[in-house]
Amino acid sequence: MIAVERMVRYVRRSATAGGLSTAASSALGRLGREGPQRLTELARAENVSQPNMTQLVTRMERAGLVRRTADRTDGRGVLVEATDTGLEVFRQRRTERAQALHDLITKLSAREQQAVRIALPALAHAIEDDRLRA
Repeated sequence: MIAVERMVRYVRRSATAGGLSTAASSALGRLGREGPQRLTELARAENVSQPNMTQLVTRMERAGLVRRTADRTDGRGVLVEATDTGLEVFRQRRTERAQALHDLITKLSAREQQAVRIALPALAHAIEDDRLRA
């Protein structure tokens, strides 16, 4: 499992677009994948306190990566959504991570590459199954 942790750290470090912190990158990634969310939902999903998420969203808002909008289903609620700039940074970071993983895989033997091509989709499937059960 140490190998997986090292690979994840390597791939995460390879994403530099936007110069984001790990927390900002994670929150922006969630908004990019899942769409607008209430601040409380975003904080819960990212496993941080609401005050910490408020501070993070404020910094990201100043950087033009996210904006707060009225919740159409509840006029009192506020949603956080990625801006076009934020979505572009999200896509750039995803591309950088994919390229880093690709570069790692190309350094492997043909047999090892085949094993990775089988293992990665299987792991992704297992993760999705766990997410749906939660």
